[in-house]
Amino acid sequence: MASAAPLMPKATAVWLLDNTALSFDQIADFCKLHPLEVKAIADGDSAQGIKGLDPVATGQLTREQIAAAEADPSASLKLVDPKVPLTGSAGGKKSPRYTPVSRRQDRPNAILWLVRNHPELKDAQIMRLVGTTKSTIAAIRDRTHWNATNLAPMDPVTLGLTSQIELDMEVARANKEKPLPTASGATLLPAAETTRKEAEVAAAAAEEKEKSGDVDVSAVFAKLKQIGGKNARDEDEE
Repeated sequence: MASAAPLMPKATAVWLLDNTALSFDQIADFCKLHPLEVKAIADGDSAQGIKGLDPVATGQLTREQIAAAEADPSASLKLVDPKVPLTGSAGGKKSPRYTPVSRRQDRPNAILWLVRNHPELKDAQIMRLVGTTKSTIAAIRDRTHWNATNLAPMDPVTLGLTSQIELDMEVARANKEKPLPTASGATLLPAAETTRKEAEVAAAAAEEKEKSGDVDVSAVFAKLKQIGGKNARDEDEE
């Protein structure tokens, strides 16, 4: 059975490339990425702007594992088993999210990060992600939290309060529930309507010309010429 991917695979790959002598294949195998994708990250063609995530600090690897893999290019890295079991019961029903005491002080910072970076998330979704209360979320939104001046937005995934998969699922769910934007751009009128409008404008102009009493000078002169020529022919006949 394939092993699970580490937390934030691309960010982990960035850190391993910058801080270890591991091969592209070793990093790709551990992060569940393609070796060419790891090479693109190393060349700066991919994952630009992603901050590296230390897998040792997050308890996913040990220094001994990295040193051993650096000495043996054929060795593979394995995720360290979590010391705290994942929440959830065998029946599939999720139990209330437990936040370690050492991380509870970071929870308001995580809420602030979610409010700023994912405003589409509902309060219930934020509560599921970081295990907080609706009143706390409202206080942070309104900047009425007792420690509002000292709060700094921090990624809840980096803090270990939730997983990247859970965050992505909630964001996708929120975006799916958003109403589709209505088209507001200008559109071309049908040819029939355009022709009808042009005919109406021409008719209105003719009517206005008739009302204003404008006289076609060229038509008047042509009429006078006809009359003059006719009179001359009559005199010759006489």
